Amino acid sequence: MSLLDRVRDCARYDPKRYRPFLVGDDAVGEVSEDMASALAAHGDVFHVRADTVRLNDALADFESRTAAVADVLAAMRRAGHIPGWRDEPYPVAVGYTSPALFHMERAAVPLFGVRGYGVHLNGFVERPDGLHMWIGRRSLSKPTGPGLLDQVVAGGLPAGISIRDNLIKECGEEAGMPEALARTAYPVGTIAYRTDRPEGLRHDILFNYDIRLPEDFRPINTDGEVDEFMLMPIDEVTRTIADGRTFKFNAALVIIEFLVRRGLVAADDPDYVELVRGLHMP
Repeated sequence: MSLLDRVRDCARYDPKRYRPFLVGDDAVGEVSEDMASALAAHGDVFHVRADTVRLNDALADFESRTAAVADVLAAMRRAGHIPGWRDEPYPVAVGYTSPALFHMERAAVPLFGVRGYGVHLNGFVERPDGLHMWIGRRSLSKPTGPGLLDQVVAGGLPAGISIRDNLIKECGEEAGMPEALARTAYPVGTIAYRTDRPEGLRHDILFNYDIRLPEDFRPINTDGEVDEFMLMPIDEVTRTIADGRTFKFNAALVIIEFLVRRGLVAADDPDYVELVRGLHMP
């Protein structure tokens, strides 16, 4: 087991298993064979072909697309095909800064292989005995990764809120962090991956932040999404990631990027180049 194994865990993607999902001439996702078969029953909204799935071209604006897709997804939810419903609209677009073509329920995003976005916060404490990191254990009621380890704060990025505002909101909800402290978090870059998961094709970009936390800070969850917090020496965090799959898959990547950036993975490490490359998959 190694850090590289965790990166490889997030690179399980076979393009032959998917058909492009098109809105007009724009490819905005990828649909599996099973999902394409399910969508074929909704031919007034989705035109399923042997090599593509296309949103009906007659749905020519944001409002009509959003409404039509919402009706299909609601029917699929009633049939039990979309677990973990969140009631959170996510934008479907060609790129992050492109205007949304329509909005889609968060739980359905991986079923369409649509690019998703999130924000993760590495909360670290510099103590006399070395660097430590606050780690949260996800609630057993979470629809994805129940009971797995995660950043002190992490969340998806729904429509209608900026990255920074979303981070500050999540800091309050997940860790009981005062806003003044949360505003000291600073952006450190992104990671990207495309990987086949039980919930579908996760094709995500994560916006990563670091925050130096005072020694007397103790995170307190307020929204029921975290069962416990642990302040772990960074060497223990590294070993835990390398030794198994107790961390949520993308949380492990965020911490690996932190380790690389902080020089805790040496450039002479034989896995260094592949680690760095694997954190930024297209």
